[in-house]
Order: sequence, then C-alpha cells, then structure tokens
Amino acid sequence: MLEDANLDENTTNALDKEEAKAWGTRFEVEGREYAASLFWQPLQNRDDPYTEVIEASESVLEGADLFALKPGKAPQFGLCISFQGYAKKMPAAAVTVATALSDRTSFLAVFKVSNGWWYVCARNDMILVDGDMLFLNEEDAKEQFMSMLAVPDWGRKIAPVEWGLEETEPISLISLLSKGSESYLQKVHALRGAKLFGLVAVIGILSVWLVSTLINSVFLAPPPKPIIAPVPVRKIETTPPPPEPKPWESIDDPQAVMLNCFKATQDVVGIVTPGWKINGITCTPTGLVTSWSREVGRLTWIDKALTDSGITFTSKSISPNGTDMIVSVPIEDIKKVNSPPEKNEVDLINTINDLFQAIQMPISMSNETWTSPKKTVFKSVKFSFSSNHDPLQWIDLLTKFSGLKITTIKYDINNNNWYYEGAIYVL
Repeated sequence: MLEDANLDENTTNALDKEEAKAWGTRFEVEGREYAASLFWQPLQNRDDPYTEVIEASESVLEGADLFALKPGKAPQFGLCISFQGYAKKMPAAAVTVATALSDRTSFLAVFKVSNGWWYVCARNDMILVDGDMLFLNEEDAKEQFMSMLAVPDWGRKIAPVEWGLEETEPISLISLLSKGSESYLQKVHALRGAKLFGLVAVIGILSVWLVSTLINSVFLAPPPKPIIAPVPVRKIETTPPPPEPKPWESIDDPQAVMLNCFKATQDVVGIVTPGWKINGITCTPTGLVTSWSREVGRLTWIDKALTDSGITFTSKSISPNGTDMIVSVPIEDIKKVNSPPEKNEVDLINTINDLFQAIQMPISMSNETWTSPKKTVFKSVKFSFSSNHDPLQWIDLLTKFSGLKITTIKYDINNNNWYYEGAIYVL
C-alpha cells in the first residue's frame, strides 16, 4: 500500500500539513503575564517597520493582528494572533530575555514556568523563527532543546537544574526579566502618524460643533411645550453574541501542509554543497528549518550554493566559527479548512490502532485537551510515528480522518527516515 520514500527531481507533488507540539501563548511570572510563542522575522526597514509588519501579517502569518518589536544590532518583529490568547500591551518575553543576554550573540535556553517549559534561542543576535515556544509538555521542550544543543558554539546554554545536563547553567528567569528591556504587543493596523493626526483633528472639529449645538439647544432654545400625550416606550432588541469559534473550524489544510513540506524538503536536499553536510530537516505549517555542517569546504562554497539554488530564505545565520549554517525556508500559503470531528476518543484510537496494525507500523498516541477563553474544553488525540515512506504516500491514509491537523514533519537524510506529528479532534 505504501511505496518507498523518493526524493528524485522527477517527483512533482509536495506534502500535506502537520500537527505541532502542544504549546501555549503566555505564562505568568510574579503575578505578571508575558507573551510567548511569537513568530519572529527579521526587520529590514528600521525607519518604517509598520509597512513591513502589515505585509507579513497578510502573507507570512495570515490573520496576525498583534506584533512586538525587538531592537538591537539585528532588529526583528514578532507576529501573533489575538484569539489564541494574546492581548495588547502584553510584554514579549523573548525580547526581554534577548536584551538581558545581549552580551552574547547566541544563546539556547529552557525555563520552567507557571504552565509549562518555555524554550527560547537566538543566533547572531536574532531570535530563530521557531526559537520562542511555550511547550506544555516537558518532553517536547527537552526534545527541542537537545536537537539544538547539537549545534556548536552557543554563547550561553541554560536549562533547568533537574535535567542534569552538563555544560548548561540554571539561571533564574525572574532575574533576566528584571534586567532586559521590554517590548509590548501592539495592534498591526493601529492608527499612527498622519492618520492619527487626522483623526484627532476631526474629533476636535466635532467637539466644537457639539458644544455649540448644546449651547444653542440648552440656553438659547425657547421653553418646551407641555407634553399632552404619553410617549410610547420603545423596545430595544439586543443582538445575541456570536457563537464561540471551534478550533477545527479554521485549521491548516493538512493535505497542503504535507505537500508543501515535501516540496520544501526536496528543494533544500537538492542543493549541491561541496564540503558541507546537511543535517536534519524540520517543517511546520509556518516554514522549514535546516542546517549544514562543514566537513572540508569553505564558507564561500556554502554561501554560493545557497545563492545559486534559487530558493528564497526567510533567514540565514552562520555560527561564529564559520562551521555551521542555519537557514529558514518559507512554504507556500496554506488555506484554512473546516474539518469537524466525526468519532469519539475511544472509537478513533481503536480505528487508528487497527489500521496501523494492519500495515505493521508502530504509532504512539495520547489524549490532549485545550480550554478556550470561554472555558470550553476541546479534546483531541495526539499521534506521532516514524516511517521510511514520504508524505506523498501517507496523504490518502491520514486525510481519511476529519478533524486532522499536521503540526511537524521531520526528515533525516542519513537514514531516509520521516517523522510525523499531529492530532485529530474528537467528539
């Protein structure tokens, strides 16, 4: 039923979407809430950042309505979506910690916070595109930390003391938050500059007109005539509040995620880099991240190979000793779909187990819940498995399940192995 994975140049399709690890959007430190899990991008125009932010909110992270700015030698902006739990004027935790550690150009850290484990890392003064994540599960945070720990030349390596990792140091998050500069979430489409001045002028004119009208109507108007007939009471009809949106009503199209991730993986694997070895590839609905390590080549060789590839990179960073190149690659825009669940938790788990037993494939599953701002609990079944078959071979099988979301797809070129992570909403 499944064919062997193939990354030939003749392959024309790309992979569907993938489910991300369980993550949160904010955590609390000493009674104050901080925003986490922002999508960070490099800022090209320091003088007019808002135009760049608006363009990214319409193309890179569709629907983003809040952002924060990170100053410094490598300025950036982070995007987020308010309905996921963010709020205006909430401080962005990654900016505060990055400025507190500005004496080092690179750092890798995980902090135990009130509701999970916050992972944050930066290379060459830039927060990586997936370098600001609040994981709800400790094993997810540790897996992400260990995968990046293999990259050399971190200026600081910070981890919880209970992990017992050598060459890491436990640093108090409270002390870092008290030292760094703060950047607050603000609206993407807020009025600024000439628009704000124009609005103030209009309000001033209206205020003058209103005062003049009140003077004429109160002090200069003739006395009112007595009311003879009773005035009927008007009934004001109230509009009921809109129904609460359900998470499966707007999820990334899983088929598009798998196709786009597969195509992006093909593109980076096809780059010819003499003297450099490509490492693992990780793809999510927001983009792809990979790296190369130097064996016998030179820095100019890898730089020329990336330039000649014709691929557009979201970011490129080089380790201080010039032996590692980390890149981020955007993937095509993925539409949102409405995919309501069809099975309850028990039936879905039994169905998936039976299906994977039939093809003699192991799969790991666990229960997962998410509570909405209105305290509604939504349930899903989280799954993960490894396979030598590429995403094109798994599309027809996985997309049979309504309520499916694909969060992560990884590819290990050394053993031709794919790793899939996702979740399926249940009744």
